Amino acid sequence: MAISSAICSSFKQELLQGKHDFDSSGGDTFKIALYQSDASLGAATTDYSTSEEVTNTSGSAYVAGGAALTNSGVSLSSTTAFTDFSDVSYTSASFTANGAMIYNTTTDGGSNTTDAVAIIAFGSNKTATNGTFTIQFPTADASNAIIRLA
Repeated sequence: MAISSAICSSFKQELLQGKHDFDSSGGDTFKIALYQSDASLGAATTDYSTSEEVTNTSGSAYVAGGAALTNSGVSLSSTTAFTDFSDVSYTSASFTANGAMIYNTTTDGGSNTTDAVAIIAFGSNKTATNGTFTIQFPTADASNAIIRLA
């Protein structure tokens, strides 16, 4: 099993079908879920799953389903469109994560959906022991944003 960074193939198709709205004012709700190293996630992932999702070993820093993301909206620079999210921190965290999934909970104006958008492999296990676990997104620009269409 492995976690491979990718924009999910199903997301690419759904994007062309108009099912995802990244507008920062009134767009869809996106979340980020964290996963252990035994998870099998990559381009073929289609939906959020609890299989191999992180569990907080003490306290309540991480809950199933992950954290809601704050979207920075959609921008265009030359021929590249991009969107990004604000960083997410889990305080009083005690868990180990090897990767993450960004997914949409309101695809196509609906609710309670779990459509996968992107998989992020951390490259190795990252651990917090009663500390702060932060997901730091890259700079929101045409070269670095987490989701880019060139």
